[in-house]
Amino acid sequence: MGIDQAIDLAVRPLTDALSGIVFFKVPVFGAQVPLVVVWLIGCSLLFTFYLRFISLRGFMHAIRIVRGDYSDLRAPGEVSHFQALCTAVSGTVGIGNIGGVAIAISLGGPGATFWMIVAGLLGMTTKLVECTLAVHYRKEHADGSISGGPMYYLDRGIGERYAPWAGRAIGSFYALGIVIGCLGIGNMFQSNQAFVQFVEVTGGASSWFGDKGWLFGLVIATVVGSVIIGGIKSIARVTQLVVPFMAVLYAGGSLVTVALNYEVLPLAVEAIVSGAFEPQGVAGGMLGVMVLGFQRAVFSNEAGIGSAAIAHSAVRTDEPATEGLVSLLEPFIDTVVICTLTALVVVTAMVADPEFASSGVGGIELTSAAFARTISWAPIPLAVAAILFAISTMFAWAYYGLKAWTYLVGEGRLAEIGFNAGFCAFAALGCMVKIDAVLDFSDALVFLVCVPNILGLLLLAPTVREMIVSYERRIESGEIASRRA
Repeated sequence: MGIDQAIDLAVRPLTDALSGIVFFKVPVFGAQVPLVVVWLIGCSLLFTFYLRFISLRGFMHAIRIVRGDYSDLRAPGEVSHFQALCTAVSGTVGIGNIGGVAIAISLGGPGATFWMIVAGLLGMTTKLVECTLAVHYRKEHADGSISGGPMYYLDRGIGERYAPWAGRAIGSFYALGIVIGCLGIGNMFQSNQAFVQFVEVTGGASSWFGDKGWLFGLVIATVVGSVIIGGIKSIARVTQLVVPFMAVLYAGGSLVTVALNYEVLPLAVEAIVSGAFEPQGVAGGMLGVMVLGFQRAVFSNEAGIGSAAIAHSAVRTDEPATEGLVSLLEPFIDTVVICTLTALVVVTAMVADPEFASSGVGGIELTSAAFARTISWAPIPLAVAAILFAISTMFAWAYYGLKAWTYLVGEGRLAEIGFNAGFCAFAALGCMVKIDAVLDFSDALVFLVCVPNILGLLLLAPTVREMIVSYERRIESGEIASRRA
């Protein structure tokens, strides 16, 4: 028995049990809806109304904050608003933006795209709540470094308002879930998919690198290690360069592909809108398509899971509301822009070529085929973008896992070195073995932690509203003035 089979055999029963709990489905109007998705969607709606559509009202102000209009270099923190946003975006924009969207369309049709966009817009407010709390309850160390995220606002927020033991218990449960989850979906899955894309563009099945996963894994581990060893400042310096480049590369390629198929673009848009409201279809018609779109958006931008709040908490500011506003741009970039562009590339190909729609391929292969249908060499820059997406995701998730780890075991250089070494080892391992059960387990665990996270957000939402209202009043009165004024 090989190591892959041995690990799968050992972990699979626990994985199946955990997945059954996390993705437990309830019947709603004939569709089987995962309860965790209902939980996340419902809270996104609640927060959107509770904060009076702050995602719309505060959008342009968020852009002004990102470009530095309200920056204070004397404020506590380690990175700028732009760097914090780039780091968080690097953690959410990954392989799922390329392959996951295609899967949703394959299962639910073009209409899933519509609900994916709606979910992305609603998730903007959830993200704002998470990141405002992350900055407000973060821990500042004597050397100026920052530790923050859901484990801290669950611990301190719930502990101060309700019971200290409850806050610590919930915070620890969350941190443990992130530590384990970061090694799977934020690490091994990403390195594995980066290797798959590299092999594909270097010859596919005949590539010299086909059986050299160990070599690619060592390179990936070295690259990741050289960046994460410097902490959030090092990660932010790299992501502020990589994220804009990979976003422009992918968005530019997508727009060119869609533009070259301009004659079917109106039909593609019509298919997306009409497909979202069709009474017949997969898993209960309109509701089934809606769930697929919402689920893809949630899995992509992680609104409600809280992971990105760990990066946002390191921002240099003494106004928690500012980073909350900045963070609402993250689901917009990840889901409304990147995922929608992927969907348009795939749907235009499906509308233009009925045979392509029934090709039977799915995931990133479907997206790659959609690009190649219009531009034969497009899979090459697509693979480059996919590899960059994967590696940058690993940078961010290494930081998420590290902060969760030090929350559990305590701060210290030894704890940091031990975690980073382990993270790099798992990065290399991801290119060498196939351990689906471990990845499925970490995936399910990450979504399980959204339950206590959302509960904490609901309990602490009044604190967020107070900070947002106070900040808006001081902006209107001129007490907080723009540096460009």
